[in-house]
Parts: sequence; C-alpha cells; structure tokens
Amino acid sequence: MWALLVLIGAAAVSAHLQDLAFDGQKVFRVIPQNDEQVAIINSLASNIEVDFWQPDSVTLVRPKMQVDFRVEADISFEVEDLLKESGMEYSILIDNLQAAVDAQFDSKVRTTGHSYEKYNNWETIAAWTADIAAQNPDLVSRSVIGETYEGRPMYILKMGKSGPNKKAIFMDCGFHAREWISPAFCQWFVKEAVETYGKDAVMTTLLDSLDFYVLPVVNIDGYVYTWTNDRMWRKTRSKNAGTRCIGTDPNRNFNAGWCSLGASKRPCDSTYCGSAPESEKETKALADFIREHLSTIKAYLTIHSYSQLLLFPYSYTYKLPSNYDELNSIASAAAKQLASLYNTKYTYGPGATTIYPAAGGSDDWAYDEGIKYSFTFELRDTGRYGFVLPESQIKPTCEETLLAVKYIANYVLEHLY
Repeated sequence: MWALLVLIGAAAVSAHLQDLAFDGQKVFRVIPQNDEQVAIINSLASNIEVDFWQPDSVTLVRPKMQVDFRVEADISFEVEDLLKESGMEYSILIDNLQAAVDAQFDSKVRTTGHSYEKYNNWETIAAWTADIAAQNPDLVSRSVIGETYEGRPMYILKMGKSGPNKKAIFMDCGFHAREWISPAFCQWFVKEAVETYGKDAVMTTLLDSLDFYVLPVVNIDGYVYTWTNDRMWRKTRSKNAGTRCIGTDPNRNFNAGWCSLGASKRPCDSTYCGSAPESEKETKALADFIREHLSTIKAYLTIHSYSQLLLFPYSYTYKLPSNYDELNSIASAAAKQLASLYNTKYTYGPGATTIYPAAGGSDDWAYDEGIKYSFTFELRDTGRYGFVLPESQIKPTCEETLLAVKYIANYVLEHLY
C-alpha cells in the first residue's frame, strides 16, 4: 500500500503542472471506520494534492465521519485502488468534475443581465446593488464598507423603512469563494424583501421595525477568481510573505480563538488563519462595520455551503454558549420552517460538536462581541453536487432558506435586548 502512495505522489507532481481544468477529476466520499483508516487518509493527503470539501482540512478527519475530497484526474484510479485495498467504505460522488461544473449552468443560454435564478458574476452583482437601491430608494440604500485586497469596493445594502432607534440584523454571503449558492441567497433575500414589502405581513413588519444590513459577497476577489481561473478556489487572494501560496481563509481570520482548533498556520493550506486576526482587508472591513454598529446589530447571520446545517456558537471551543437553550430552540424551529416547503432536512447545533471544531469564525466572533443571536447556515446540498449545485436548485434553496431567516428575524424582533 505504501508503495502505491509513493507512486501516487510522483504522479501528482506532474498533474499539478497542467492547467486547472477539472476534466476527469473525481470527488470521493469515504467513511473511515477507525484510526488506522484515518491514518491512510492523512498519508494520502501528505503525498498528493487533495482538496477536502467536507471537512475542510485533513486534520479534522475522525473515525465514522463522512469525508468528501477531490483528486486530480490522472491519479483518481490509483486513489480508488488504494481505498479498495484498505477496505475503506467509499463512493464516488462526482465522477467527472468538469461535467458537473458545466452542468451548473442548466441553461446554456446566458442572460446578459442579472438574474435571481442564475449564478451572477461579480460585475453583474455590483451593478445589481446599484440598481436595486436606485429602484427602491425608500427601502434600500447602498454604501461601501471598505475595499478588497485587489481594490474592489465592498458594497453593503441597508434595507428597511427609515425610523428612529431601529435595531438591525446583519447578514453576509460569499465568505468562501467557491460556495456560489451563498451570494445567490443574499440577492434573493433582497429581492423578496422589496417585492413582498406591503404584501407579506411578516416581511412588512420586519422592514418597518428592523434594518437589515446585507453584504452580498465578502470574499469578492476570491469569487472573481472562481469565475476567471479556478472554480474551486476558496480563500482570499492576498499575497503571503515568504511563500508563493496565495490567500487566507477569511472564516478563520477573526479574533475568536484565532488559529487554535481547526485552523492552519501554513499559508498553503485551505484553512490558513492568516498572519494575524483581521489580517485580511475583507474581514477587517466587516469587523469594523459591526463594531461601529454594535449598539444596533442584534443578530448576525452568515451564509455558507454545503451540508444543510444550521449552526450557532461555539466552533472554536466545545464550551456551550450561555444562551445555548435559546439558540438551540431557535435553530430547531427555523430548521422546521425550512423543511416545511420541500422537506429539506437540516441538522442544527453548536458548530464544534455538530460538525467539527474551527477557530476564527465570524459567527463566534460576532457572538463574543455581544451579538447573542448568531447563526451560520450551510445551504444545500449534502454532497451530490457539493460546491457545484445546479442553477435549477437556486430557487428552491433560496425559498426554503428564506423561511428560516424570516423565522429567526421575527424571533429577534420579539426578543430585542
């Protein structure tokens, strides 16, 4: 078996010299049953380039855990042989990643403008933020909270009827560049708010009584890169001193147990925590904005994918938050609301115990800043498509998620503090 690993390692070097087309790349799901099988996955990852989808780092792999990972085309058969030889339980989630990437765009006819049922590139989203504010001046305003490493403005939309002393809910999307369904939801939420205001009683009450800050894409540079260079890119695009490896995981870059559990100090790793908390311009802009509005922001919602989870603090420690019972009951009710439409099942609970420990996350940071209603959504699916969810699923995913978000927002409104 070890000889096989060495062979795989040699093949990987040549594979990496080629371009990043995904033709023939496979996504495997394995379920290691014991420490020995976990060790095999670890040695595989140290010999070849393995892109972990779930969990997001090999260091988090534990026995009995579902592990999804992507490997280069020319070593996929050797990897499969190794899994067979080790007796590990496995399946192939995606047989040819390029085909899955192509199939995301269900309709080959691309609309030139913005569409809520398509994936929109950054230029289209940026133009949309201006348009939606111009078309709904009494409900939506746009401002810039900072700029990215590559100099792109970070637009935030403020939504709500103007009124005195209003409390607010902050929601962001697009932390991890390849999670395209996430920005799609932020856009959908804004659309629903402006279209149903005055018609839907709950939405009308929410916008009359609260403000919503919506940051449609946090990691804009990374998102642009997934459209232009590498669909599977995750991190920011900042340069790191002393290495050619680019980017930091923005959701490991907050000052909440920073760089302890489930985060890496190595710049080449996908969960690299950065050189210091808020080293990334994007995370600092977000954190600065929240700190400036801390007296009014009463809930923090951050939208990721995939896994169908509704998580709350903590992820950087196994310690439970002081209002655990309340957060757990909100998550339970929100998950029930979400399932009421298409019967999509969500698992909920504190991050560390529900999936795996991960330090430096924005939800834990917001909670520790005093925002007691802090939630992370991991949207569809559970791995059949993973990060390449087809456009035909944007509408149902957004419709069901909206029910959960409205439930949480309404709860917050009724429990202001």
